[in-house]
Amino acid sequence: MDKKLQILIQKCVENDRNGQRELYTLLSPVLYGICLKYMRNKTEADDVFQDAFIILFQKINQYKFEGSFEGWAKRIFVNEALEVLRKKQRRLHVEIENSNLNNSIEDETNEPSIMVSHDKLLTHIQQLPDNYRMIFNLYVFEGYSHKAIADKLKMAAGTSKSLLSRAKSMLRTKINEELNEKVS
Repeated sequence: MDKKLQILIQKCVENDRNGQRELYTLLSPVLYGICLKYMRNKTEADDVFQDAFIILFQKINQYKFEGSFEGWAKRIFVNEALEVLRKKQRRLHVEIENSNLNNSIEDETNEPSIMVSHDKLLTHIQQLPDNYRMIFNLYVFEGYSHKAIADKLKMAAGTSKSLLSRAKSMLRTKINEELNEKVS
């Protein structure tokens, strides 16, 4: 870890406002990107971003200078986004269809590669239902296994696989529709 970051972290532990501002400026682009990936729109992402930074500053004294600080901070932001989505899901009482879980998982190894701009892909991801978006982000962007996702979200690994498959299918459909519109 570079010395400047170490000094910034120590300033934040001491509640130094200038240190907090510098750390915020340094990490904002990466951490805000995480919020945008998990939340449906910019307003929700802004709320999670603000709340997660408050948590980061409250817990910064728990960072042990072992491993990547950015990785430690990302975990806080991912966990806050997941908590907001869990609360939202409880309020909406979204039911996950569990019928034929094993039959709905597709083998996608022979799929052609399609190039889509980062902004378009982010827009499509944000339009996914909350539970699909949550699983998709954890698996694709955060690198969690289905077992780890299942443990984290208290669900069956098969449910995680099914939701990922459905999320990919929805994304594929949206991208194909967009490509067909461009061709027409």
